[in-house]
Amino acid sequence: MGWAAWLREQFYPRGGFRRATRYVLHRLRRLPDRPHRVARGVFAGSVIGFLPLPGLQFLCAWGAARLVRGNVLAALLATFNTNPVTTPFFAVLAMSLGHWMLGISAPLNADYIGAAFADAGRDLWRNVLAAFGPEPARWDGLIQFWHKIYLPYVIGALGPALVISTLAYHATVPLVEAYQTARAARAQTRAAALAARPADGARPLTPGPETAGDRDREDRPGGT
Repeated sequence: MGWAAWLREQFYPRGGFRRATRYVLHRLRRLPDRPHRVARGVFAGSVIGFLPLPGLQFLCAWGAARLVRGNVLAALLATFNTNPVTTPFFAVLAMSLGHWMLGISAPLNADYIGAAFADAGRDLWRNVLAAFGPEPARWDGLIQFWHKIYLPYVIGALGPALVISTLAYHATVPLVEAYQTARAARAQTRAAALAARPADGARPLTPGPETAGDRDREDRPGGT
């Protein structure tokens, strides 16, 4: 898969989000681990998935899963709870909540967010050039981005992330338990069916057709 196809898959999978969600749930159910460990991994990965950690979600999900003693693969799969389509809506919700909690009175619109990103990107580029030239580094745009965008996002996202991840935890335990019970029952059924089969090469001992000569021999004295 080329870079263009990969990028397109991140925004909209070829099979649709419904199929992608079913695939993730299917993989979670089949994890060979105790249900509560899988659920703890889902909780840790789900919380990380809601936080603004671009490029670091897998690493942070791995660390969070180890911290709560959850299944690491379940945590990695749970980070897919956000995607490029749903993230903008959740980001606006999180930043609005964060602004309210921090007492920031600012119009949270496209111009406000775009200007913050532009100033931060400009300072970041200037600082890269300053590392190889005489220009001094500038941090004003990055500091404003931290206070206006990133910090409110993190604080506002924690509450909804914890609530949704807790619900995911309680939903995962019975889901995995039911799947593992059904799989064990199917395994026992297959084992019983294999045990009931005759051994390889053995033929069942069934009486063949009785001939007239056989009846005559049985009627003779001594069976001869």
